[in-house]
Amino acid sequence: MKRIFDISVASVALFAFLPVILLVSFLVRSKLGSPVLFRQTRPGLNGKPFEMVKFRTMRAAWGDDGKLLPDEARITKFGNFLRATSLDELPELCNVLKGDMSLVGPRPLLMEYLPLYSQEQYRRHEVRPGVTGWAQVNGRNALSWEEKFKLDVWYVDHQSLWLDCKILWLTIKKVIIRDGISAEGQATMERFRGNKDD
Repeated sequence: MKRIFDISVASVALFAFLPVILLVSFLVRSKLGSPVLFRQTRPGLNGKPFEMVKFRTMRAAWGDDGKLLPDEARITKFGNFLRATSLDELPELCNVLKGDMSLVGPRPLLMEYLPLYSQEQYRRHEVRPGVTGWAQVNGRNALSWEEKFKLDVWYVDHQSLWLDCKILWLTIKKVIIRDGISAEGQATMERFRGNKDD
């Protein structure tokens, strides 16, 4: 039922948001250049890698040492707007249709984090990653990593179609009030460096 729900809602959403997707594509191309889409390999169900797609929100900029500048130095006002409104996430609906992601589930993080998880934290990969999730409607990037992972595992243990509908509704409310977009003092979320007890 969850997969049927994902395909149905993602298909309707893609059709409904098509004008917005085309407009954002044009604006990203105009303001940030090519490529329009940001593609990155992320861990999916059971940690299996897949290519996640989002709208690009940062400019390409390198320091004198040849290294890419930090996120806060590369993100633009337009990029911040896309993130605050979650418009940058719209291409992930294609990931949902492909079966790499679900509408609701733990957010797909970086591949390099996989060996850093505790056994309990790794359980977040027992379900498909989501466009939104329980952690996103309970604090998003304002949460600590430990809090976020606890919420992810809670979702794994309590997932249901009713809960997914509740999370989608709460996500809409969060997007409207633009709550929890960034961690304090960060452009996005500080990197996960493993468990302090390890």
